[in-house]
Amino acid sequence: MLRVVSWNINGIRSPLQGLACQEPSNRPTALRRVLDELDADIVCLQETKVTRDVLTEPLAIVEGYNSYFSFSRSRSGYSGVATFCKDSATPVAAEEGLSGVFATLNGDVGCYGNMDEFTQEELRVLDSEGRALLTQHKICTMEGKEKTLTLINVYCPHADPGKPERLTFKMRFYRLLQIRAEALLAAGSHVIILGDLNTAHRPIDHCDASSLECFEEDPGRKWMDGLLSNPGNEAGPYIGLFMDSYRYLHPKQQRAFTCWSVVSGARHLNYGSRLDYVLGDRALVIDTFQASFLLPEVMGSDHCPVGAVLNVSCVPAKQCPALCTRFLPEFAGTQLKILRFLVPLEQEPVREQPVLQPSHQIQAQKQPSKARMYSTRLRKSQGVPKRTQKNLMSYFQPSSNLSQTSDVELPLVDTLTNPKTAEEVTTATAVEKNKVPEAKDEKEVRTAFWKSMLSGPSPMPLCGGHREPCVMRTVKKAGPNFGRHFYMCARPRGPPSDPSSRCNFFLWGRPS
Repeated sequence: MLRVVSWNINGIRSPLQGLACQEPSNRPTALRRVLDELDADIVCLQETKVTRDVLTEPLAIVEGYNSYFSFSRSRSGYSGVATFCKDSATPVAAEEGLSGVFATLNGDVGCYGNMDEFTQEELRVLDSEGRALLTQHKICTMEGKEKTLTLINVYCPHADPGKPERLTFKMRFYRLLQIRAEALLAAGSHVIILGDLNTAHRPIDHCDASSLECFEEDPGRKWMDGLLSNPGNEAGPYIGLFMDSYRYLHPKQQRAFTCWSVVSGARHLNYGSRLDYVLGDRALVIDTFQASFLLPEVMGSDHCPVGAVLNVSCVPAKQCPALCTRFLPEFAGTQLKILRFLVPLEQEPVREQPVLQPSHQIQAQKQPSKARMYSTRLRKSQGVPKRTQKNLMSYFQPSSNLSQTSDVELPLVDTLTNPKTAEEVTTATAVEKNKVPEAKDEKEVRTAFWKSMLSGPSPMPLCGGHREPCVMRTVKKAGPNFGRHFYMCARPRGPPSDPSSRCNFFLWGRPS
């Protein structure tokens, strides 16, 4: 059996943070535990968000696996895909990108198809974001036939509604992916496309498809219609060469989502969409796919892993392809060190002494010179006045009007020597009692003033649906309301029919 898993990991270091806290001194074990939890022969990761300059050896090389990375060349900490293969599933070839622009002709997959509709510059731009990685494996069927299987690990672009050029980029990337996959299929290889395609294909794959305008007319969905064929012998408009393995085995499964909004907490109520797929060519899916599954219980990203089990065995290659990270100079021990660029300076030869003297005589001659130097230093320092460190109290002087401003009244000498009469004592007591309310009123005024100044934020308003405290958000979309605060229901987003989900309460915050 061959088990493959795909996961948009949203940063390869993010899922390791919890495990790294438990094992702060053993971070390699954390990544190994993630791979072991996925329990797959081949693990394809998307959105790794690392570039080669920040890739560390513990992330690149894991015992028992050989890994392959594709990095974004346009932005740092963006996009990127990686494939980890167990040593028992070592590929015979590996290649970065779909177009062959970054091919090294050493262990590449090949079979590019007709790409005349693209310019060389366009191909380079499409592959410069590190969105595709190919590994080719030898597999053996249950009948004992040896065949070739090519896995295309992809992280397809997201089309931002505010950036129409990204929709064009996405559709061109889709076109390039289809040309390459169909060319590999025509060359005799079985093909699996797995990863984040960033499109929910059918209404059943989206939590709220009915509220979206022209759902079926979306360009990404139309492209998937042309890529995929209908499950089994089912009649329909889809006539492509590939099949959605999950819908082939679970055609009616509702709420089978793989991606949720983190901001709205939609995962809590499973209110998301299915963007992650394991697609295979029609013959491969029908003949060898035993299972296709989702792993929503695996946390660490806004996506969950998806995978499939094939009724084939993998024949490992004797040697890893040249793209394997263990062959990178920084990990193979062949990278030049900075010391290689430094040349030691030639020291001047030491002048020989004309007359050899015993060592005790030389020391005897040196001692007077040290004494003279010491005495010279003493004489020089005799004329310099000694500097002493100032005390902090030297910066403070007693106030000249202390007796006028001090709140503490010292008793006079004559009052100590001449005691007051009973009448004078009664009068003084009455005066003191009159002063106490005045001081108390003044203290209360000061307390009220500071409470008004330091009262903190005002209490959150209550939402209309549940009468619960709201949560404050900030508008981040460019426009006239950019930066404004507003209040909304704090509950997670879910189906409108679910009373435990977020209500429609909305309130603008007061301008600061």
